Amino acid sequence: MDTKANAYHVVALPLPSPGHINPMMNLSKNLATRNHNILVTFVVTEECLGFFGSHICHPSITFATIPKNIIPSQNGDVVAFFRAINTKMEAPFEQILDQLDLPVTIIVTDAILCWAIDTANRKNIPVAALWTTSTLLFSFSCHFDLFTEKKITIDLEDHGDDIVDFIPEISSIRIADLPLVFMKNDQKSSVHVLPFKLEVSKLQYLLSSSIYEVEPQAFDILKAKFNIPIYHIGPLIPFSSTCQQDLDYIEWLNSQPANSVLYISMGSIHSVSSAQMDEMVAGLKSSGVRYLWVARDDSSRLKDCCGDHGLMVPWCDQLGVFRHPAVGGFLTHCGFNSIMEAAFAGVPMLTFPLYWDQFPNSKLIVEDWQIGWRLKKEVGAEKIVTREAIVKTIQTFMDMNNNMRNELIKRAKQVQEILQAAIASGGSSDTDLNAFIKDITQGNDL
Repeated sequence: MDTKANAYHVVALPLPSPGHINPMMNLSKNLATRNHNILVTFVVTEECLGFFGSHICHPSITFATIPKNIIPSQNGDVVAFFRAINTKMEAPFEQILDQLDLPVTIIVTDAILCWAIDTANRKNIPVAALWTTSTLLFSFSCHFDLFTEKKITIDLEDHGDDIVDFIPEISSIRIADLPLVFMKNDQKSSVHVLPFKLEVSKLQYLLSSSIYEVEPQAFDILKAKFNIPIYHIGPLIPFSSTCQQDLDYIEWLNSQPANSVLYISMGSIHSVSSAQMDEMVAGLKSSGVRYLWVARDDSSRLKDCCGDHGLMVPWCDQLGVFRHPAVGGFLTHCGFNSIMEAAFAGVPMLTFPLYWDQFPNSKLIVEDWQIGWRLKKEVGAEKIVTREAIVKTIQTFMDMNNNMRNELIKRAKQVQEILQAAIASGGSSDTDLNAFIKDITQGNDL
């Protein structure tokens, strides 16, 4: 770490999962790029360090690591993962703070890591919490106790379509669109709402990876409720693509008609069941729709099963793919980073949520932003979308002669313009990011 006397030292602490690491890194790069006196120490587990490639590196960002085997893989026991991040990360993080040569100006922590806020307060270090998904979910999380008070039972079998209308800032939401976690206990599936409570009064700043214009009511109410600066600085995505034109999948896309390819990505964790995967493969093959499918570990197993009208790859530059003229739709698990990249590129979506925030994110896409349809309409770990339903929905969704699709495309382009205007000079996110940097560098409220 550079020990420049006039440096402002930001310690960035993401939750150790790709969906949280990516927006924190993009924020860190934005801070360091906009003010060359800002230096960032980015704290990750040793297991996550290999996640970064040379293209992500920035001269003002260095890494500090939490030792191996402290945090179990999120691919395994979800409860064990969250228990570990809440009980085993604090001590090694505090040790890192004590060993840094440069005084810390501010800690920017993932909002899920509430203990880091207490650590910062104990050490008298200003702290900002980064909320890495929708304001809709934050509003829900702030009022989790209402479910206990009203004795609401999460019953998807009989009450998934029941409406919850007692959450402030949220007009109404289906039980099926709540932030749900599915677990197995004695061979039976159970569903839970993952509780979360952020003590905003202990923060100096709350940062959001969303933007004001796509969730204005929720932002306005939150700003009126909390007596700290709340900055909407999203979307925290790369903005620029590193796609090389000689890559196999780009060459393949170059040979496809405009808007004809369905891009498919179900994220890096919490993949679909093997039974559901069989239905998706069969449905995709029967649909005849062109596709580019990022399947990671499953790519070699699946590439011979889906027919000859598509391409299976283990990785791609997602934003570059979204911007390719051949891509006309996105089948998504509804991770917030992915849907913001698709929206930023003006690509309509088919939603297939699997876990926690992905359910309310699907609601945003389909009901609030109106830039997508639900492929998975029923929520539940054992609810399978059949190959017949997949064929029908995908064919209709990708039919350029379908008026409903054309309305989706029109609306997606409108949302794209909103997001791009937010990050442009003088836009809402651009203005808020500059205000946060001013707070860091001029000591306002610090």
